[in-house]
Amino acid sequence: MDLVGACRVFVSVAERGSFTLGAAAERIPQSVASRRVAALEKHFGQPLFDRTARRAVLTVFGQDLLGPAKRLVQYAEALDHHAAEAKLRPLTLAVPETCDVRRLAMLDAAARDADVALDLRCAGPEQRAAWFASKEVRAAVRAVPPAEATWVVPLGLAAARAVGSRAGGARLESLRPSRTEPTFRRVWIQPEDDVPYVRDVLQRAGHRAALLPAQISVANSLIAAVGAALRTGDFVLASADQARELGLAWRPIADASLARGYTVAAHVGETTADDTAETSPAHA
Repeated sequence: MDLVGACRVFVSVAERGSFTLGAAAERIPQSVASRRVAALEKHFGQPLFDRTARRAVLTVFGQDLLGPAKRLVQYAEALDHHAAEAKLRPLTLAVPETCDVRRLAMLDAAARDADVALDLRCAGPEQRAAWFASKEVRAAVRAVPPAEATWVVPLGLAAARAVGSRAGGARLESLRPSRTEPTFRRVWIQPEDDVPYVRDVLQRAGHRAALLPAQISVANSLIAAVGAALRTGDFVLASADQARELGLAWRPIADASLARGYTVAAHVGETTADDTAETSPAHA
């Protein structure tokens, strides 16, 4: 039996002194109202209304239950109201700054179609981790080593002009400074990739290729890295999709295997859960 629904009908009938008016207030047929009250009486084992009277007159038992029934209905209505408000509360999700805006917009639209409001916050790996640790966001796309990742995004070199040969990847040794050319080209690591399993691996590969330490540097921002690539012919460590979005040529690195790793972590109640879904993030 729907106890709350039955109590709602009971209260409406009792307040109006009529099964007809009470049923109309609840927008149900009178026969349905009568059945619900009868079910409530069977549940409690006592009559709520005096069936010998012309109007819906409460019995002594019915009078005693009217107050608690009203409170139950009020609590149920309050719960429905709070549930509706909770559904409108946005789910805060921290995502990489490198995510494609259009794909994030598509994610937001799909979430709203599923009655989920997203509050997407773009930040670098450290900031995303800090927000998640402090519970400022309910979920975050975490940067993790590829071996621990749900999604892996290969990285390579992006530049304003063709990188390496068409047949293979770009070689770091080709960036080795020569005595005849005092200037050298850099490989810029964007903030999203300033993590040990990317930065340190690339720096070790650069050392093996006899590059100068300064040739592999961390940029202050993606804008600064791309600006250097357009202005001086430097390289940006990036994914193929990201290079395409920026209008840069891209090749994998022949000297090292580099990739971003991602997983999603979420606060569920008082616990933290890692998402293992196979849907890829929005172009990280």
